[in-house]
Amino acid sequence: MTSGILPINKPEGLSSAKAVARIKRILKVKKVGHTGTLDPFATGLLLCAVNKGTRISRFFLDGHKRYTATVLLGVETDTYDKTGKIVTRVGVDRVKSIKTETIEKTVAGFCGVQEQVPPSFSALKHQGQPLYKLARQGKMIQKPPRTIEIFDIRITGIDLPCIDIDVACSSGTYIRTIAYDIGQQLKCGAHLTALCRTGSSQFTAGDALEWDELISMDTEAVEKRIVPMSEALSFLPKVFVKDPVKNKIQYGQKLGPNDLDIAAESMPSGQTIRVLDENDNLLALVVFNEKSRGYDYSCVFAG
Repeated sequence: MTSGILPINKPEGLSSAKAVARIKRILKVKKVGHTGTLDPFATGLLLCAVNKGTRISRFFLDGHKRYTATVLLGVETDTYDKTGKIVTRVGVDRVKSIKTETIEKTVAGFCGVQEQVPPSFSALKHQGQPLYKLARQGKMIQKPPRTIEIFDIRITGIDLPCIDIDVACSSGTYIRTIAYDIGQQLKCGAHLTALCRTGSSQFTAGDALEWDELISMDTEAVEKRIVPMSEALSFLPKVFVKDPVKNKIQYGQKLGPNDLDIAAESMPSGQTIRVLDENDNLLALVVFNEKSRGYDYSCVFAG
């Protein structure tokens, strides 16, 4: 069975957990996970890790993301999106009186490193319980702010009371919170009415398998759409090894400085390196140890 990453296009109304469960049934495997949840009302790119691919999930969990979103000005909800209860509402005339220049300046101001408070309705946990479950019980828990970065944010359309935005951001960014904060700064309230993830790490929406197509395919056809682990990790430096070193890896033996033909000393500290055999199969992920001048295993797949 192939191991790797399966990019899918999640439809609206389907939870990430249910998407994973369906893929498990289609592929008839036990190990499938996603690398960053999408709310049920959100659509777009969901990276699903299959079999040994679950062991490389962390590289995508921390990866950069890109979204398109629609923000409705004038109505604030408790979830910061269209699934929640209305908290405040202002008249449409008040919203339409906001100048385009004011909106553009406000949105542009979100670019850069900042502290963001996660919404109370989220999958983050408090004492072992997801915040959204506590919030539904009337227990609104506010987590401390977290450092995030907006690499790029731009308005792609304005048709008040709605504005469309495109956002490139770090992992852990809540676009719902950006919508809420836009409403606060414009003093009219706002919430998210649409959200689509268009990018995750190096993957884009164009790489994704459509959900309707996925559920109509047999196991073998879906397997062919899984991106092999080495290819999925193409952003990491690589080195090829022959049988003597491959055997060392298979038996978990330490790798010395002369085992890998790569200039590890010139790489950033803690840089993960792909070790491949001559057929481009991923044998291991290693990190150069500056003290021992050898390599420490991060993950081993050979054997």
